[in-house]
Amino acid sequence: MKKHNFSAGPAVLPAPVLKEASKAALNYHGIGLSLLELSHRGPEFTAIIEEANALMKEIIGLPDDYHVLWLTGGASTQFFMAPFNLLNEDETAAYVNTGVWADKAIKEAKAFGNVSVIASSKEQNYTFIPKGYKIPKDAKYLHLTSNNTIYGTQQHRFPKSPVPIVCDMSSDFLSRPFDPTPFGLIYAGAQKNLGPAGTTVVIVREDMLGTVKRHLPSMLDYRTFIKENSLYNTPPVFPIYVSMLTLRWIKKNGGLKGMQRKNKTKAAILYNEIDRNPLFKGTVATEDRSLMNICFVMEEKYAALEKEFLKETEANGMVGLKGHRSVGGFRASAYNALPKKSVEALVALMQDFAKRKG
Repeated sequence: MKKHNFSAGPAVLPAPVLKEASKAALNYHGIGLSLLELSHRGPEFTAIIEEANALMKEIIGLPDDYHVLWLTGGASTQFFMAPFNLLNEDETAAYVNTGVWADKAIKEAKAFGNVSVIASSKEQNYTFIPKGYKIPKDAKYLHLTSNNTIYGTQQHRFPKSPVPIVCDMSSDFLSRPFDPTPFGLIYAGAQKNLGPAGTTVVIVREDMLGTVKRHLPSMLDYRTFIKENSLYNTPPVFPIYVSMLTLRWIKKNGGLKGMQRKNKTKAAILYNEIDRNPLFKGTVATEDRSLMNICFVMEEKYAALEKEFLKETEANGMVGLKGHRSVGGFRASAYNALPKKSVEALVALMQDFAKRKG
C-alpha cells in the first residue's frame, strides 16, 4: 500500500514519473542497458538533458539570455558558489534572513565580499517574512529565500528591487508562476518539487557573470557549465532524467498555473482544519503561511497528546509529519506531487482525534 508521503525532502514524486523511471533503471527504451549504465556523452543522455533544458525554459518562460545548469552539491553548495561567482571583495550584497538556510547563505557569502543583512525575522524565531525594508541601490545583488522549509513561511510577493535578485527557491521551485526577469540567479535542490536528491538546478542570467576579479576554478565557474551544457564532468544522470520526466508531468498538468491551483487547494484544506480544530494551531504569521510546508503544533493544554497523535498518523500510513526540532509539532509538506487525498486523510484523522481527545 502506497503511504501518504508528507516528507520535507527527499519528497513525494508523481506516480507516473516513478513508474517510467523504474523502467529506465532496468532497460532504457528497450536498448538492453539501464540508463544508469549509459554514457553521459552518448546520444541518449544528450537528448534527455536538452529536453530538460527546453522544458525548464518553456515552463518558467525564461528569456533567451538565461542559462539552465544541472549541478551537484545541493543548494548548500550554492550558498558559497553564487557569491564566489558574483561578488568581489570590495562589493556588498544585501541579504534577507528568513530561516536557517538563509542564515547559512549569509555565513558563506561573508567569505567573498561584504554582506549587509537588511532585514531579518531571526529574533522572532523566523515566524514571519520581513516587509517594507529598503534595498540599497549600490548592492551587487539582493539574496532571498523564497520558502522556508523548517518554519513554514513563504515569500508570496517578491519585492521590487533596484538590483538583481539571487534566490534560493529550493522548496517552492516550480510550484507557482513567477516573472523570472527580476532574478539574476535562481538555485534549487531538486528533491522537493523537481526530482530525486542528487542534482541542483541553477538558472543564471548572462550579464551576471564575468564581473569578479578572483580566479575561478573550472568546477566552480558557472561559465564552464554553460559552455559544456552541464557536461563538463559526469553529471548526475539519473536525477536529471527523473527531473526531465517531472517537467513533462508539470507541463501535462497545466504548467505552473496548474501546480499553483492544486497547491492552493491542498493548503486551504489543511489550514482551515488547523484554524478550526481546538487541538491544533499554526506557528507563523497567517499572511506568510507556506503552501509547501505547513507547520502546526498542539494547543498548549493538549501538548501531552503530541506523541500520541504522531503515532496515529504513522499507524494510518502517513510519513514525514514530525516537525523540525527547531519548531516541534508537525510539518506537512504538500509539494506538487502530493495528492489531495493525502491532505484529506490527514484532516479526517485530525477531526477524529479531536472528537476522541478534545
